[in-house]
Amino acid sequence: MGSIVDQVGFVHLRVHSAYSLLEGALPIKKLVALASADRMPALGVADTGNLFGALEFADKMSGAGIQPIIGCQVALDFDDAGDTDRPGGVTQAKQLADIVLIAASEAGYWNLVRLVSTSYMETEPGESPHLAVNALEGLTEGLIALTGGPGGPLDRAIAAGRPDLASTRLDRLAPLFPDSLYVELQRHGTVAEQAVEPHLLDLAYGRGLPIVATNEAFFPSRDDYEAHDALICIAQGAVIGDDKRRRLTPEHAFKTRAEMVELFSDLPEATANTVEIAMRSAWWPR
Repeated sequence: MGSIVDQVGFVHLRVHSAYSLLEGALPIKKLVALASADRMPALGVADTGNLFGALEFADKMSGAGIQPIIGCQVALDFDDAGDTDRPGGVTQAKQLADIVLIAASEAGYWNLVRLVSTSYMETEPGESPHLAVNALEGLTEGLIALTGGPGGPLDRAIAAGRPDLASTRLDRLAPLFPDSLYVELQRHGTVAEQAVEPHLLDLAYGRGLPIVATNEAFFPSRDDYEAHDALICIAQGAVIGDDKRRRLTPEHAFKTRAEMVELFSDLPEATANTVEIAMRSAWWPR
């Protein structure tokens, strides 16, 4: 295992392909080229809320001699944010948080299909597709879960000054994914990521849970940042100068294995665990 980790170094687990609609700018053909150029033995896709590209991704990656890893970024409603009604009877939107589910086996893939389908079929009109946490019960066999990074339930609670809520949410997720839950760390250079990371490490080490490093890639290179920023504006119906709109960074580009190993050189276990997850997920749909 140690020898394989040393040779591989890092495996992407949550790349957004162009099937992350109005968000991802990485066509699958481009992903094959990028992975091949860096001699990546495996690559994981985790599009936002859907599996539209799963079969195409699996077919083209495996055809290029690269192990495809099929995942999905799934929105969860923990129903724990307190009173959702504002004075005057105006109801706030649900407080959703994202996790990543990775199919580690055929059973896991079909459980993932069921969960993603449920997120569409059982969401009220006008709401973003999501799942109640309870919907995961009985459907986690063969799935590996990552805690979601900055948009995840732990990070959002910590950033809101509620470390107690982050702890409660982690305790809710852990029994659903015995030996298959990883606390996710991202380093795209944002203030929020830097502020939250020490708390995430405390939560993981305090419970004996593994950590994992991810690069949430949306576009091919740093040079593509401005064009992608315009895409985000179109998706939100906003203008570039709007301070309140969603913003990514040039570091959300597709990084090489060497770049990620260097970025997490102080936490080598975080990159080593990406290789472990890849080895645990050696099944893909055909």
